[in-house]
Amino acid sequence: MSFELIPAIDVAAGRLAVFTSDGPAPSDAFDGDPLAAARAYVAAGARRLHVVDLDLAFNSGPRNLETVRAIAALDVRVQGSGGVSTVEDARAVLDAGADRVVLGSGALADEAVASQLITELAESALVGIEVEGDRIRSRGNRHVDLPLVQTMGWLVAAGARSFLVTAIARVGSLKGPDVDTVRRVVRAGRPVVAAGGIASADDLRAVRRAGATGAVVGRAFLDGGLPLEELLRSE
Repeated sequence: MSFELIPAIDVAAGRLAVFTSDGPAPSDAFDGDPLAAARAYVAAGARRLHVVDLDLAFNSGPRNLETVRAIAALDVRVQGSGGVSTVEDARAVLDAGADRVVLGSGALADEAVASQLITELAESALVGIEVEGDRIRSRGNRHVDLPLVQTMGWLVAAGARSFLVTAIARVGSLKGPDVDTVRRVVRAGRPVVAAGGIASADDLRAVRRAGATGAVVGRAFLDGGLPLEELLRSE
C-alpha cells in the first residue's frame, strides 16, 4: 500500500495559524496566507492537503469554509478537519470542495451520534483519535476523555473505515511521533494516518514501519525544516 504524505494548513480567521498549548496562534509563514501555503505545497507535488478550521474546533469565530473552497479549487484533494462533530458540519466541509472530512474526537462523546455519522459519511470520513497516554482527549470545544482501546472497539464495530491518530503532547513540538500509539491503533485493522511531532524523514519512516498508511505534517513543512518536494520524489 502506498504511503500518503499530507501537509497541514491550520486556519483561524482566514489566516494561517498554529496550535499552541494556549490555543491557536497566528503564523507568519507564507505571510499568513493559507492559499499561498497551499499553492506552494501543490507546486512541490502534494496530492492532498489537511485543512484545519481552528475557529470551528475552538468555537472562536466564523467558519473558514471560503478558505477550504479556495484551496479545493487548486489541483489537489482536500481533507477537511477541525471540530467536525455533526452531519451538518461534515456536509458543509464536503460541499466546500473537500473529498473527505475528519470527525473530531469531540464527536465521540455520544456513541449513537458518532455511529450515525460514520454510517452516513461512509468512505468520506476519517475518525479523529486525539491520544494522550491510553486516553482519547479532544482539544477543541467539545471535551471527551475516553479509554482508547474500548473506544476503538466500538468505532470499528460501527463501521469506521479509517483513522487519523494525533499524539496530543507532540503536536507542533517536532519531538518525533508517538510510534507506540500508532501501532496500537493500526491493530484495529483499518488504515491509519499519523500526526503529531513529525520532524524528519526518519520520523516518517518510523510511522510507516509502524503500519501507518499516511502522515499529516504541519510545523516541519510550514517552517521549511522538512523538504516536501524531495520527500515526494523519493516515495
